Amino acid sequence: MGRLPRVTREVLLLAALEGSGDIGVLEAAGGPGSLEELAPAERDHLVTVTENGRAVRFRHPLVRSAVVDGSTGEQRRDAHRRLADALADQPERRGDHLARATAAPDEAVAAVVESAARSSLRRGDADGAIARLRRAAELSPDRADRRRRLSQAAYAAAWVAGHLEVSHEIMREVEGDPAARSLSAAATAGFLVLVTEGDADTAHALLTDVVGRAPVTPDPPSGELETALFTLTLASQYSGRPEHWQPLVDVLARLPEAAPAAAASLGRVHHDLGSVTDGMLRRLDEEIARLRDRSDADAVIRTALTASYLDRLPGCREAVSRVVRDGGAVGSSMPALMFVALDDLYTGRWQASAGAADELITLSEETGYHLFAQVGHYVAAMAAAQRGALDTCREHCEAVWGWSAPRGLWRLENCAHQAAARAALGAADFETAFRHATAICAPGVLPPFNPEAVWSAPDLVEAAVRSGRHAEARRHADALRDAGVGHLSSRFALSVATVTAMTAAAEDMARCFEEALALPGVEQWAFEAGRARLAYGEALRRQGLIRDARGQLAAARSRFEELGARSWEARAAAELRATGMTRTGRGKAGETLTPQELAVARLAATGLSNPQIASRLFLSPRTVASHLYRAFPKLGITSRAELRDALDALPADSSATRR
Repeated sequence: MGRLPRVTREVLLLAALEGSGDIGVLEAAGGPGSLEELAPAERDHLVTVTENGRAVRFRHPLVRSAVVDGSTGEQRRDAHRRLADALADQPERRGDHLARATAAPDEAVAAVVESAARSSLRRGDADGAIARLRRAAELSPDRADRRRRLSQAAYAAAWVAGHLEVSHEIMREVEGDPAARSLSAAATAGFLVLVTEGDADTAHALLTDVVGRAPVTPDPPSGELETALFTLTLASQYSGRPEHWQPLVDVLARLPEAAPAAAASLGRVHHDLGSVTDGMLRRLDEEIARLRDRSDADAVIRTALTASYLDRLPGCREAVSRVVRDGGAVGSSMPALMFVALDDLYTGRWQASAGAADELITLSEETGYHLFAQVGHYVAAMAAAQRGALDTCREHCEAVWGWSAPRGLWRLENCAHQAAARAALGAADFETAFRHATAICAPGVLPPFNPEAVWSAPDLVEAAVRSGRHAEARRHADALRDAGVGHLSSRFALSVATVTAMTAAAEDMARCFEEALALPGVEQWAFEAGRARLAYGEALRRQGLIRDARGQLAAARSRFEELGARSWEARAAAELRATGMTRTGRGKAGETLTPQELAVARLAATGLSNPQIASRLFLSPRTVASHLYRAFPKLGITSRAELRDALDALPADSSATRR
């Protein structure tokens, strides 16, 4: 190597440090005619120029190493400076070379490297961004800038990359009290304590002061303030307690309107769904449409988070699935899994929803993000409630209550109450459903920062109607109408119209239900549409309109059967039997179940006890036991645990018999 001319060694060093062998970059860095100086190295077979003439390749990696090892530190720094100048249009590579060209702290270089880190995040390279921010911190002459850049690296490690240990390690480098010195440090410390320990109190305390003291400008928050505000919003969101969200509301009141995915917009949506304007919905739809071209996991997750409140997750599905699938952003993969699971839940793909929720729980517990695991338990509980898997629903709800209640995370507790109320409604246990629904909010009240109050409003109204609390039902239906959420989506519109119909005067009931079911787009919400038909059929039967009731109840039963909503299907079937219409089944031995045996078996399959079944069908518990005793051998089973599978295996008899 030492025999080569000096200029040849210089060009070889540029090629070794540049990495890709790009002829254009090497020529720009080496100057006019520099590539001609490679000829001696080519003759010695140290390098080759590719056939298309666009790249230089070292014959062996050891040759590259020898070139670098044979240079001095100053020669390497000079080569990196020249490469940085040649890569002005490539911010990340330029920043990397500038960082290597700089031996002492230099704020100008640190700023370039920090900008390169932001470019890495936008490109989806979280690990690269973390490394560049740490290098920018090393190059920072000012201690405050150093702490800020380290804190940003720690936040990216926790929120995007999912490296909690790395995040904690970086934060240990931040000297002194981070919350008193940097918005970024407060955001990182608050986020870490929130997602790992569920400590919303500490997270809120760390962030409220620094966010409140930040200067107000005519422009929406950006940079450090946006990150801190987003984390404060998360802490207030999961807490759901007035002492946490009221200070956030005070902060939001000082801020101008922001983009739909910005922290201020998320806070306002979470605070009051009804305040969302049609203009904001249009802007959100535009942002969602741009997600297909975005690789920035943070931007995808924030957009999907706002979309999840406004029934727009289907448009985000491709982007959030990409975050999960690519696997390079483990931290972002957990909220992405949330949105996949929620999208499946809302659109009736409950088995897939439960699978994504289980994956979320496992990943969150393995990585230490225990807060996100509770969201997984909630989604799994809701999927089980819709399917009628009462024991599974209860287990997940108890997991949420057991973790969240000691930490004062009211919102998570409300989530579990929502699932428990839904499960109880499916089993026609209206008293229990009312108790869980009113644990979320009182009848007639939709408190701020409580989206579960809006989402569970139909549950509360139905439980109140079916338990004889008609005044409470009307008050709550009025509250949902007054909340102004009907314009947000067809699902919200259907919910509002359904509770209106449930509580309408007898002479207006049919018209209100017909209007609800005629709303555009409601059929995409299969469960909600089936539920509206069930309520319609029940109301018609109570009015003695048997023929009309049968049509709605049969449609509801068919919809629930398609969805696999076993307990809801059983409710519709029981209502149909009350109209005198039944379906018969035939067991494996060829023996036909009587209509009453089939009715008892279906209710037992939902998990109801003999006394509960007896109360539902106006029988004695002994008669229920007798029906089950005769049904088991006809179905070829020996226990209640086998009922569901045996009933699923029965051939559907499309010709219903009427008594």
